[in-house]
Amino acid sequence: MKPGFPTVNEQMDRLKRGCEAIYSEADLTERLESCRREGRPLRVKLGLDPTAPDIHLGHTVVLQKMRQFQDCGHRAVLIIGDFTSRIGDPTGRTKTRPVLDDASIKANAKTYFDQAGHVLDTSEDKLEIRYNSEWLADLDLADILRLTGHVTVAQMIQRESFKKRLKEGVDIAMTELLYPLMQGYDSVMIDADVELGGTDQTFNNLLGRDLMGRHGKPKQIVVIMPILRGLDGVEKMSKSLGNYIGITDGPKDMFGKTMRIDDGLMPEWYALLTNLPREKIENLCDPARTHPREAKVRLAKTIVAQFHDEAAADAEEELWQKVMVDGGMRDDIPNKTVSDSLVKPGAGQDAACQFDKFRLVVECGFAASNSEARRLIRQKGIRLNDDVVAEQPTEIAIRHGDILRRGKREAVRLQLEPGAEPS
Repeated sequence: MKPGFPTVNEQMDRLKRGCEAIYSEADLTERLESCRREGRPLRVKLGLDPTAPDIHLGHTVVLQKMRQFQDCGHRAVLIIGDFTSRIGDPTGRTKTRPVLDDASIKANAKTYFDQAGHVLDTSEDKLEIRYNSEWLADLDLADILRLTGHVTVAQMIQRESFKKRLKEGVDIAMTELLYPLMQGYDSVMIDADVELGGTDQTFNNLLGRDLMGRHGKPKQIVVIMPILRGLDGVEKMSKSLGNYIGITDGPKDMFGKTMRIDDGLMPEWYALLTNLPREKIENLCDPARTHPREAKVRLAKTIVAQFHDEAAADAEEELWQKVMVDGGMRDDIPNKTVSDSLVKPGAGQDAACQFDKFRLVVECGFAASNSEARRLIRQKGIRLNDDVVAEQPTEIAIRHGDILRRGKREAVRLQLEPGAEPS
């Protein structure tokens, strides 16, 4: 390898950071030493099934680890599971996943690659993109039978999700039993040195390690990363749970959502989402040395800078200071044109117009229902300009350009539809 390539000890110190488990550290050390002697980079595999179009910060935990391998001089091999996504990974599933059509798979795969580029080094010598239909689509029945001969039914049903479903009498499709085997075969076909995955992928990745040995190849090292907890601090980050930050979110949402996480989440987020040294993280997350608000601002800026730029991060910090500390108002408040169905007959754009306040709160996206809007208003969580909105009367007088606010963070500038007559 080129002069100045990190020593094995330096690489191990960096690559072990934040890992849940490595199978095994001794194997990884030996492989790094071997590759250094031979002057070749490790081939580091990560498989992604394009079953959904967007990537959130939880997905980037393994992508960040892959980037660390790249920065140590190794080659990332991103496997787009265009074939396996037709089956769907049964990990954590309580029922068989619906089959995706080819158009959705292709569209999601393109989005995955584009978004992964926000984290990975996409230069040709650092990243290889492969689609597992290259080898899986050509397998005939004899090939599949030979492949299944490498595992037993007893091995497969040791998987936690399968054991749970069997106990509960929930069906398991034969294709789901084949899924881990096909994922493992991906490793065989690309000669993976390392495979990355979250804790929910441990079974699949270890099966791939075993399968490589059965094919007479050096067994891949399996590096397992923790599952990132979402904004609620309890469940894993998930779009379906709504506790996520998408990597395509704007700077405002990224910064604001990060500032709302519990202080106790900061060590985990710092370790898994940033490259700051351990000593720096310990200092930031120790309230005796750093005020939690200051630490959270640093975290929010780091995340925004990674997916946008430093200028956007600085701007969001300034706006946050203006709104949350100084009690001011953002300059980029979005406009909201209010539906004419909310305007009382005879209302006009330039005069005060009477609106149903609960429907108005819903219309502006601050509540999902009138009952939730009523609760927010009762809790004094809604303001019109600088005045708290009272629960009674049920109508509210607004003018074109008024600011409706929910708490300190959310606000819209009201735009009345033109053409109505003032009351």
